[in-house]
Amino acid sequence: MAELLAQAWQFLVYAFNVFMHLDKHLGAVIQSYGSWTYLILFLIIFCETGLVVTPILPGDSLLFAIGVFCGLGHLDIYLTLALLCLAAVLGDSVNYGVGKYMGPKVFHYENSRIFRKEYLAKTHAFYEKYGGKTIIIARFVPIVRTFAPFVAGVGAMTYGKFLAYNVAGGVLWVFVVTLAGFFFGNIPVVKNNFTAVIMGIVFVSILPGLVEYLRHRRSAAPKSAA
Repeated sequence: MAELLAQAWQFLVYAFNVFMHLDKHLGAVIQSYGSWTYLILFLIIFCETGLVVTPILPGDSLLFAIGVFCGLGHLDIYLTLALLCLAAVLGDSVNYGVGKYMGPKVFHYENSRIFRKEYLAKTHAFYEKYGGKTIIIARFVPIVRTFAPFVAGVGAMTYGKFLAYNVAGGVLWVFVVTLAGFFFGNIPVVKNNFTAVIMGIVFVSILPGLVEYLRHRRSAAPKSAA
């Protein structure tokens, strides 16, 4: 047990080191694997959005780092954007499909505290009304973007509606973050403070969800008596 804990800790330290120094590690991947790097990046973005068990992969920071290396000429910007958009859209679609398959099988109890059929109906109503906004905003929020399409599937959000917002959100996310790295990542002040920039990107990524949460709390709060 102690050995397993030690190995798990070493993995977490390594993962954190990779996350904090994506510029160096991505450069090593490009140097070692060449054209196969496109497939590796495709799979990472696909898994980060498509597998509900992998919500901690570095989505936003990785896209920014990818943009930096595109700006340096190590990756083709047009091919990269196309592949990453495809990975993001396919990932959310798979996640939605898994949720839609599992929803009716899990949420079919009438008296369960957690898996009550009533909750499934409420989730469906929510996503039919607010699903589009949720899918797009979730793209820019780490962890949430992994669960949003799954929950949309569980709630049986109309697939045509989901797909439209899935494509819009996926393309917007990939283009905004990757092109930010492409155009600004090689500016000396950004390049020399890459770790701080990455942490800033993570903070900015969380902001939309935080703002939406505060707006919801404010609107739900009872109005004080005049």
